[in-house]
Amino acid sequence: MKIWLTSDNVNWDTWRYRYPTEQMLLTLFPDERPEYPEDPAPTALDGERNAVIITLHRGKKLTNLIALLLRGGRWNNGVVRFPSDRLDEPDEQVYHTVSHALKQAFYKAGTALLGHDLPWGSLTGVRPVKLPTRAMLAGKTAKQAQRELEQDYHVSAPRAALAVECAQAALDVGRGLSRDGMALYLGVPFCPTRCAYCSFISADVKGSLALVEPYVDTLCREIELAGTLLRERGLRISFAYMGGGTPTTLSAEQLNRVLTAVERFLPMEGCGEFTVEAGRPDTITADKLNVLHAHGIQRISINPQTMEDGVLKAIGRAHTAAQIEQAMALAGERFGGLVNMDLIAGLPTDTPEGFGRTLDRVLAMAPANVTVHTLALKKGSRLTEEGGAACPPETVEAMLTLASQRLRGAGYAPYYLYRQKYMSGSFENVGWAQPGAVCAYNIVMMEELQSVLSLGAGGITKLVEPDRRKIVRLNNPKYAKEYLDRWEDVAADKRAAADFQAGLL
Repeated sequence: MKIWLTSDNVNWDTWRYRYPTEQMLLTLFPDERPEYPEDPAPTALDGERNAVIITLHRGKKLTNLIALLLRGGRWNNGVVRFPSDRLDEPDEQVYHTVSHALKQAFYKAGTALLGHDLPWGSLTGVRPVKLPTRAMLAGKTAKQAQRELEQDYHVSAPRAALAVECAQAALDVGRGLSRDGMALYLGVPFCPTRCAYCSFISADVKGSLALVEPYVDTLCREIELAGTLLRERGLRISFAYMGGGTPTTLSAEQLNRVLTAVERFLPMEGCGEFTVEAGRPDTITADKLNVLHAHGIQRISINPQTMEDGVLKAIGRAHTAAQIEQAMALAGERFGGLVNMDLIAGLPTDTPEGFGRTLDRVLAMAPANVTVHTLALKKGSRLTEEGGAACPPETVEAMLTLASQRLRGAGYAPYYLYRQKYMSGSFENVGWAQPGAVCAYNIVMMEELQSVLSLGAGGITKLVEPDRRKIVRLNNPKYAKEYLDRWEDVAADKRAAADFQAGLL
């Protein structure tokens, strides 16, 4: 789609506003890609097929932001007005005001052509729960926070209510956080096979077997350094999560080495929760579960994605639904019901009926948490590269509605959610928990309530400065081989992270 950002009386940095424009383009029309013609904006869209002219016009009292949109031979426009004196405010506030107006104007024009609103309205970010959380922290009631989402951002009533429920869970966890605490993420970027929808940096362990042992050595070395730095500065670990990849791709002995290093070096004495992803049932053995249990892991994650064998085969999973049930039985002997299970709505070849059968089988196993994802067709995934497709949006919506009904009926409540680009139908991922079984790490990480120290390849340390809502990101090397080769960079970032957090005390 051709895009022009223009004004007849305001000197605005149009390059800066390309990002919010493209976010809204992707939200409204996922198949479109932006083009910025060098020619000046036309006075009309005659002769164009897919184009938008976004115009900022300042009046004496009010400024108009107008989006004139043409798509498929049809056109509409959206207009948003705001007080002109807002353009005289500090630069950061001006950007916020204009970006918000731009998105609303584009959204109005786009939904008029589509003939329907979107479930999350004009929201384009991955963390919609932040808005009601901030609103309630500022003194607004839950109803007021929900109304703000519906009126200011066109969010549907069910989605707005869902966001507010998750915001209340975030507020509950946030009250117990202190500045001397950091959440911990340990990354293990190996899997037994690569799923068709996966775009993560995890590697098929068969093709990277020679890297696994030196990777474990280096991860233990990073754990030791991080522990020394944190203890020297009077810091501690509040919540911990080992993910990947699939950590249980490691052998029982390798898992034991990593967790022994964690216990020996890191300040885990006040850690309120430690979760390990045992995601793939074809990696779960009694010996590995015994290791996890012996090291005090309270919670594990077993992620079937689906309980339909045909769908498992379509996404490249080398296990059956029966193996998932066997893994859950093994886990029940050591962890009771404190297990999370991930499901994905919209997988290739799945149907609402099949998804319903998946829900029935999962609920029969009574996990403490069920996370329901919407399939996102990400760049770099085999499914995208091979031209695969998710289920149509209406099918995905039926699956998500069914999940909400069944989970609420079984006593689960939503406690965290997030969104991703390229989601079918522009929906969301939601974590559901039984009473008292919320995974606090998920809330802290997704709502960016506290710094997260990430160890291992591909880990992104997030340093959160709550007073300024400022977040600094430090990226570990992305791939396992790079991680092994760049120890000095890894070590320097750990020192910077520890210094940052100590500076908040």
